[in-house]
Order: sequence, then structure tokens, then C-alpha cells
Amino acid sequence: MSVGISTAQASATDSSSIDQLLPLVGSALVDAGQQKWTDAKQELDTFATAWQTIDTSTASTEAGAVNTALTDAQTALAGASSDPKAATSALGTLARAVNTYAEASQAKASGTTTDNNGPSQQGLTAVKVILPLADTTIQHIDERNWQAAQDSYKQIVNSWPDVENAIRADNFTVYSQLEIKMSMIRVALQADPPREEQAKADTQALIKLLNEYAAGDIADTAPASGTVRLSDAVTLLQQVQTATTAQDQSKASDLMTQFISMWPLVEGEVQISSASTYTSIENEMAEVQGYLVSNPPVWTQASTVIQTMLDELTPLTSKTSYTAWDAAIILLREGLEAILVLAALLAYAKRSGSRTAGQYIWSGAISGLVLSGIMAVIFVYAFSQVSSSGSTREMIEGITGLVAVVMMLSVGHWLHQKANLKNWNTYIENQVSGALERGSLWSLAIVSGLAILREGAETAIFYIGMAPAIALSQFILGIAIALVILIVIAVLIIKFSVKLPIRPFFLTATVLIYYLVFRFLGESIHALQVAGKFPAHTVAELPSISWIGMYPTWETFIPQMIVLIWMVWRLILPEYRSRKQTA
Repeated sequence: MSVGISTAQASATDSSSIDQLLPLVGSALVDAGQQKWTDAKQELDTFATAWQTIDTSTASTEAGAVNTALTDAQTALAGASSDPKAATSALGTLARAVNTYAEASQAKASGTTTDNNGPSQQGLTAVKVILPLADTTIQHIDERNWQAAQDSYKQIVNSWPDVENAIRADNFTVYSQLEIKMSMIRVALQADPPREEQAKADTQALIKLLNEYAAGDIADTAPASGTVRLSDAVTLLQQVQTATTAQDQSKASDLMTQFISMWPLVEGEVQISSASTYTSIENEMAEVQGYLVSNPPVWTQASTVIQTMLDELTPLTSKTSYTAWDAAIILLREGLEAILVLAALLAYAKRSGSRTAGQYIWSGAISGLVLSGIMAVIFVYAFSQVSSSGSTREMIEGITGLVAVVMMLSVGHWLHQKANLKNWNTYIENQVSGALERGSLWSLAIVSGLAILREGAETAIFYIGMAPAIALSQFILGIAIALVILIVIAVLIIKFSVKLPIRPFFLTATVLIYYLVFRFLGESIHALQVAGKFPAHTVAELPSISWIGMYPTWETFIPQMIVLIWMVWRLILPEYRSRKQTA
């Protein structure tokens, strides 16, 4: 993962910088989990260099803890080959210390404190639901009544979805640890034979955790959701499969434990992408670990379930959701609009018999094209400076996508107005007559330049919104296809005065624009949900169709339905009015 780092000059800038540094520690943790010690060391060295640029005076105590944890992590990584668990543990301690510093720094900068770790009323209600069930479970474990213990544990699992959001919102540290403990309890109870000591220890830890959370004794120091990517979790799961195939029980079980620990950091991305997959993985990861720790391990079933998990999660990691055709649609639409304006202006120059007028028009068009290219470079550079790994990148993708949606809707409305040939001719006439009234050839150059610049700027915005979700090869192919088609059309229209069927073109272009609007809207909101900037109320009954950007959350479904109704209305209403007038 690559993160842009700027030197901190003030407290507010320090907070922004430390937020950008958090993913580096998360990346080092992932690399350590995969035993990529060289990569983990590089991530840690990058963090250490950037950390030195931050003014830590606003939270010196917490900064001291980061310095200590950083030194310990560097030492542990140096000896990672002989003691990998110590290296992973040290990186985890550093991640928590960095997160604590970030919270303290931000709180002091805003004049607030972070001493109050007490739960909300909803959180206390959640404890009242789960704690009695946990007490009952450990009683059955003490009695070695395994069936009863499993039944009471199932009641915890069944109650958890109704209360987990309250605890997660209050304290992600508690939420993450509760998820891990619940998974490990299930593993211990389902092992054959049941693992009594582990079941007892993890259930006692669960009860202790709930009581400390209710008393406000636990600070929220966990790395935030989004600092680890779903693709990292899938890579780790692939390593579990490799160790399982080799029947290496110790390695497979350790890696699966790491996956279970990582799951709370990525589950939100899965939940808002596919509610059914989220539920399946929650059950399957504990099932796999149960097979792995059984005596003897149940290798065949473990491998089968792991493969099922990979089949479910891998499609959700794919970011290449747009194709060359999607990229070509945008350039074709914007390019043809500019060509039509340019052709009308050149027709005027030809009728006037002035070669100079034509030269001015071409000069304006070329200038507009150059300015469009410069604007595109500026947009791309600005995007690269503010985007980074993890949730920050998702946030930028979401915001940019929503900007593209607004522009597409406005341009789509404009295009549909031009679907009427009379309106189109009026538009061209206004452009040309405006230049005539000013009596200046420069006016024609400005009109042609602005026509190209406007379309170029809109195209750049659209492509910036699309770029993170399309393969470079598809992006280039789409542009190449569109350019070839536009060149052919331009020659036919400008050189040979061929008349295209304007109305069918604009109607078709409008429908294609609306398809992209619908898709951009869903995927942009989804990206902001993954980044934690939008809430996500998942409903299994809602459709999940990735190729049109539909996800099973109310926050994506409702806006898409509103926009769909508006688009259908915009398409049908003019046709209805036209038929009514001719009737």
C-alpha cells in the first residue's frame, strides 16, 4: 500500500498526517501475518521516517507510548525469523498506540477529552442481552454439558446481530475482541472432542470484557475498520488453504486465527456488498478452525469450507467493474457533441467564403483540446495527492463518483432536450449568430474553443470518477475505440457534409448516460459506506447486482430508485407531450 505523506506544520495538519500513517502500520501487520518480513520492515521504516516529522507536543504522553512501541516493533522485526509471534504482537501494540495518539491529538485540538470510555444506553442494553447468555454458557461448560453449552452459545450468536452495532459504534476495541472471543468459543465447542480449557478461558474472557465495557474501563484503541483491505484477508485465507493442503496443523490453525482476528476490520466491506456472504463467512471461519483444531484434524472438510469462503470473498475484492465500452460511451457522447458544434461553425465559415474564419475556428478547437488535456492532468495529479490506501481512497472514490453523477444528470437532461431536432437547430443557430453579432473572427475561435473545453472538462471529471474501478488496459482500449469512431464521424460530417440522425443518437446517448448515472450512484455510495462515511443498513431481500452498482443496503437502494423514477419520467414526458400536441 502506498500513502502520501506531508510534513505537519500545525495540530490540524498533524491529525491529518497521523491518519495517513495508520494504514502503514496496518499494512505492516498484514505483511507480518503473511510472514513477509522484508515488506513489513519497509512499511515500518516508512512510518518511522514520517513519524519524526510530526509535532507531538499536543499529546506528548501518548507520543511517548508510540516511540516505545515503535522501538519494540523494530527490535521484534529484526528477530522475526526466530520469533514471528513476538513481531506480530509488537506491531499490534504499535497500531494501538498510534491510534490512541491520533485520538488524543484530535481531541486536544478540538478542546475535548477521551477519558470517557463509558458505553451508550444502547451499549448497556446490548450487555444486558449477551451477559446472561454468556453466564449460562460457562455454567454448562463447567458441568461439561456440551450440548447445553452449544445451545446457549447459539443464543448468543442469534442475539448478536441485534446488538452488535451499538457496541461497535461505542468502542471498536471491545467490538473486535468480542467478535474474536465468540469465534474462538465456537471453535472450542465444535472441536472433536470439545476443547474444555479453551472454551472456559474464552467464555470467561468474554464475560470479563462485557463487564469492563459496561464499567467504561476499556479505551477504544483498536485500528479503525478500513486500515486493512479485504484483499489482504483473502490473501491470508489462501495461505490457510495452502497450509491445510500440506496438512500442517500448527501453521494452518495459526493463520486461521489471524484471519479471525482480522475479520472485524474488513467485515463491514463484506456486509454492505453482500449480506448473505457476510453471514456465511461469520459461520464458516469458526467451522474451519474447528476442523483444524480437532484431533485428528478434519483436513478434507476444512479445505472444502475454505474454498467456499474464497469463492464467496474473492469476487468482492475485484475493483475492475467498468469495461472499455463504459469508457468509450463517455468520450463518444462528449466528442460527438463537440464535433457537431464545430461542424456548424465550419459550415458558416465555408458559406462566408473566408478561409481565415476556418483557421480561427480550428485554432480555437485545438486550443480547447490542449486546455482539456491540461485540466485532465491537473485532475489526475490532484486525485493522486489526496487518495491513499484503505478508507481514505474509498472516500475519495465515493466523493468523485457523486460529483460525476451530478454532472451526468445535468448533461443527460441537456442531451434529452436536444433530442428534438428543432431544439438542436436553435442551439446551433444561437451559437453562430452570437459570433456574427460580435463581428469578430476571434468570437468564432472562442465559441469552438469553449465547445471543446466544456466537453473535455466533463470527460475528465467522468474518467476521474471511473478510473479507480477500471483496468488500465480497458480504459485505454475504450478511449482508442471512441477516438477511431469519432475521427470517422468527424471526417464524414465536416469533409463530406454527411447528416447523421441526430434524434436517435441523442436518445441512445441519453439512455447510456442514465445507465452510468445509476451505476455511479450506487458504487459511489457503496465506496463511502466502506470508508465509514455513510451508514449501511443491510437487508438481505434487497437486490445485489454488481454490474449495475446495486448493493443490499437502503442507503444505496433508495437513492437509485429515486433517480430511476426521475430518469424514466424525463424520457417519457417529452414523448407524451409530443404525441399530445400532434393528436
